[in-house]
Amino acid sequence: MDVTKEMSIREVLMKDPGTARIFMEFGMHCLGCPHATAESLEDACFAHGTNVDELVHQLNEFLAEKQG
Repeated sequence: MDVTKEMSIREVLMKDPGTARIFMEFGMHCLGCPHATAESLEDACFAHGTNVDELVHQLNEFLAEKQG
């Protein structure tokens, strides 16, 4: 299943903890905070002033490479 902007940071991290690096590159350093489990990637990107479509793209690219 692909990552979507409706998923939470925690859901993505549970798929693969290696995605933490990508979140960090997007300025999302507080991966264990309560917001990481409650808000969507879209909400988190809005709060951090980042592009959700680019984040989702990079997360899915990372996961696809690991499967391939």
